[in-house]
Amino acid sequence: MKFQRQPVEEVNVNLTPLIDIVFLLLIFFMVSTTFTRERELTVELPEAVGESSAETPQYIEIEVSQDGEYAVNQQRLVNRNRETLIKALKAEADGDFDIPLIITADANATHQAVMTAMDVSGELGFTKLRLTAQQPEQ
Repeated sequence: MKFQRQPVEEVNVNLTPLIDIVFLLLIFFMVSTTFTRERELTVELPEAVGESSAETPQYIEIEVSQDGEYAVNQQRLVNRNRETLIKALKAEADGDFDIPLIITADANATHQAVMTAMDVSGELGFTKLRLTAQQPEQ
């Protein structure tokens, strides 16, 4: 009796589902990962008060010009450096960082110049921060 040999089937491993799952996991981790953490500044908004106070409060004002130059209490700084702004604010505050700080920016000033002023004020410890803008000339 002669037995017939069964043909040997070639074994194949299908990698397509594995590759699909790997790509899905890769996409999931890329979407859910935070690449940069943004710094935040908390800004306290003023509340309306029914009666006005008799004395004018002391405050420090930073003016940001159209060119990105700074002035602290109407005294223009010699350059746009961050360190110069820090020194001028420390001199005006005289160690009291609880006084209100007003940042007034020209309508055409760059956002970077305003953010630099906000970062410096946050680093120095000013907690009462107000932002104002100058109207563009028509």
